[in-house]
Amino acid sequence: MKRFLTFVALLFALPAFAAEKNIIFFITDDESPTLGCYGDTVAVTPHIDALAKDGTLFRNAFATTASCSASRSVVMSGMHNHKNGQFGHQHAFHGFSSFHDVASLALPRVLANEGYRTGHIGKYHVAPEQVYHFETFLKGPGRNAVEMANNAKDFITAKGDKPFFLYFATTDPHRGGGKDKTSTRELKPDLFGNLPRKGGHKGVEEVFFDPAKVPIPPFLPDTPETREELAQYYQSCSRIDQGLGRLVAILKEAGIYDKTLIVFTADHGMAFSGGKTTVYEGGLRVPFVVRNPYEAKRGIESQAMISHIDITPSLLDFVGGLDEENSPKKWVNPKDFWKGKAHAARENRSGGHTFRNYHGKSWVPILGKPDGEHWQTIFASHTFHEIQMYYPMRVVRDKKYKLIWNIAHGLSYPFASDLWAASSWQAQYRKSMSAPYGTKTVGQYIQRPKFELYDIANDPNESKNLAGDPESAELLTEYQDKLKAFQKRMDDPWIMKWDYE
Repeated sequence: MKRFLTFVALLFALPAFAAEKNIIFFITDDESPTLGCYGDTVAVTPHIDALAKDGTLFRNAFATTASCSASRSVVMSGMHNHKNGQFGHQHAFHGFSSFHDVASLALPRVLANEGYRTGHIGKYHVAPEQVYHFETFLKGPGRNAVEMANNAKDFITAKGDKPFFLYFATTDPHRGGGKDKTSTRELKPDLFGNLPRKGGHKGVEEVFFDPAKVPIPPFLPDTPETREELAQYYQSCSRIDQGLGRLVAILKEAGIYDKTLIVFTADHGMAFSGGKTTVYEGGLRVPFVVRNPYEAKRGIESQAMISHIDITPSLLDFVGGLDEENSPKKWVNPKDFWKGKAHAARENRSGGHTFRNYHGKSWVPILGKPDGEHWQTIFASHTFHEIQMYYPMRVVRDKKYKLIWNIAHGLSYPFASDLWAASSWQAQYRKSMSAPYGTKTVGQYIQRPKFELYDIANDPNESKNLAGDPESAELLTEYQDKLKAFQKRMDDPWIMKWDYE
């Protein structure tokens, strides 16, 4: 009898049965590849570094637009935002939203069709909710990824035969929370969600950084103001890492770490002028790590070029739900989906588009393959950030060259309100238009040329614009033609600007 009771006790101590092929998609807010696994010697990111050693790290991963809502709509639809309709911010008076018919391709919808429990915690920032619908919306303080992970534990470990999909979205390291009033400078650094006077978030071991030791990205000026803001940014990033560590611990405690795909990325680059809201490398380059428990080869670094448009089709491919036409196997016709739903009956549900196939393609086949290839060319599409920031830009880029078309080049470059107020920007702006700002001057940053062509292989910091060089005229035409072809293939309404502006 004693042995039987011992057996029963052990049986109940074992992890509950869990379905295979669970997914955690971890997305941060305004984070560049400033991580130890990307070679950053200052960053304190042991958990994401460990995940990279246990998975595949992509060194050439790109957002399609460095704007929060627009980027998240791309992540959750597999389409460029110029087609899905989320041209800019969703919240407040900005009011942008995706077309209703995007529901046929939307990530939480197609995974639900494949039998997944779908949950969301943290930053949402897309619309309409009926399109990007999750069965469960969890509450969590976006500035504390550790507490978010704890709040998601019950969802992750719920018993049943359905696999889960958790969309885990931090607000860190977005700007916010006020200014650091302990700074001795006139222009105080933003706190980036850190608590004033070196306070600590619940359950977090805050890591503080010396401004004198932080690395300066090439697109930023090396000034005391920049260094103070970067120190705050790095602290916020370290808090994110601890949240990832807590998530991994929960998975391991529940015995499902080896049944769960983990994807770690950011919506776009860091919130500094030259990064966020631009289509320069500082805005579009993002961290991207995938840990596939079913992939035998680990610790892989891939040079393949991947894009945010690839995320939804990749996750659908992982669960076996992507067909040969790059469409959901269980695709639902939007006419049938919205039939009888009065709230959408009279809406402009499609913008004249058909939502049948993804722009992106799956990177699942190249996980674990250091020499695997994906895109030879990528495309970026930015139109708005805040509603008052109309400045459409289109980008075509391969491993040799990058072309930027500043469609509204006649306008001064518009600033997001928080980036305009940033001490790192204001310190240089107040000096003069000729004051240096990264590889440019303040004036060059504000007033952009129509075209910017960079030899990205030899000039990764985008310091020399070849567009006005007569010797590069043929090359410019070649990449302009590539850009037009992409716009046509991807249903970009701004293609008409070639003809009349």
